[in-house]
Amino acid sequence: MARLDSAPGHLTSWHLLMLNTRILNPHLLSLLARVRHTNALVIADRGFPFWPQIETLDISLTDDVPTVLQVLEAIRHDFRAVAAYMAREFRDHNSSRIRSQFAKALEGISTTHEPHVDFKKRVPSAVGLIRTGDTIQYANIILISG
Repeated sequence: MARLDSAPGHLTSWHLLMLNTRILNPHLLSLLARVRHTNALVIADRGFPFWPQIETLDISLTDDVPTVLQVLEAIRHDFRAVAAYMAREFRDHNSSRIRSQFAKALEGISTTHEPHVDFKKRVPSAVGLIRTGDTIQYANIILISG
């Protein structure tokens, strides 16, 4: 809600401080705001384990709503990732079409595939974890901020 100054069409200065972002979820905005240079952020599927030591934002609604790729697409505009990690098993358990969709979504981000066991060892050092409703096997991404 904007308050107008005495002159019609002029907004008060406090109105100009509102964020101009695509993200509507205030908890997600808060989490993204706390990620600093070289910090990690996890976007995970619905079956990903819970780590009590890191903040988890569960935005899952139903199967595949939202997906990891939808969340990635939504945050890419406001989050500068320079590296990504995924489980090597992702390539073994998914079709070339799915692998291609993820490669396209991560275009321009250096992506490393490693054993799932090693991938999970990186999670506790992340600033936060965003849990989705994605049902794609091993559709988990750790993004490193730039």
